[in-house]
Amino acid sequence: MLYLITILLGNFDHSLFKSIYIFLISFFSNTFSAISGGGAGLLQLPALILFGVPYYQALASHKLATVALGIGGSLRNYKSLGNDISVAWQILIFGLPGVILGASIVEYITEKYLYLILGIISILLAFYSFLKPDLGLSSGCKEVNFAHKIRFFIFIFLIGILNGSISSGTGLLVTILLIKTFQMDFLRAISMTFFTVGIFWNFVGAVFLARIGSVPSNLLIVLIIGSFTGGYFGAHMSKLNGNVLIKKTFITVCILVGISLLAKSIKSFL
Repeated sequence: MLYLITILLGNFDHSLFKSIYIFLISFFSNTFSAISGGGAGLLQLPALILFGVPYYQALASHKLATVALGIGGSLRNYKSLGNDISVAWQILIFGLPGVILGASIVEYITEKYLYLILGIISILLAFYSFLKPDLGLSSGCKEVNFAHKIRFFIFIFLIGILNGSISSGTGLLVTILLIKTFQMDFLRAISMTFFTVGIFWNFVGAVFLARIGSVPSNLLIVLIIGSFTGGYFGAHMSKLNGNVLIKKTFITVCILVGISLLAKSIKSFL
């Protein structure tokens, strides 16, 4: 009897420690993601893989948890969506087919090349944002002509494919694309990213990825709680501190995501 109790307590302690660890990683990674507009997968996805969750199941779990991030961030900054509902529809109409395609072919593509490309893009985004002091600090209403709209649709579709297959860093790409195309500030662009990518893209991607294998429900609950609270807290911090803090965090997260993805790519080539 004493032996059984010891085993049960050991399992409970291990399970409790595991849950606390996952919650803290989820909370902090999603807090920074809520401020920067993406990058939650930098810590959250590798943490799940380290716990022995297969890549596709870990990616599905991460995406479902990131839906909670999107809801938490949108609840805090829903007013920032303003009159951008038409932009949201464009992101959903042209991005969701890309997400579905990416989630459908993830089993058949070589991840190392995608990691390499996305890692380089993330680092270039950081340097570009750093070299453009005024980028994303003020909001305007830029007139978008037909050619720019077509380019926006193509980029959104391609980012959707990356979101469905890799996930890490794609929110950052959408954020900077919104700033460049529609002259949004960071707060406005991030609010749009949470609403479209965080909630709808990630939910659809998670549904398609979940068909590959079952999602571990015990960790998923902890991830969802950490993502929601981290998303709300991060959105609250960004609302209080404004675009300067958001931009600095965006640059930092872009660099960290880029380095992480490049490291994964180099490791897979060796």
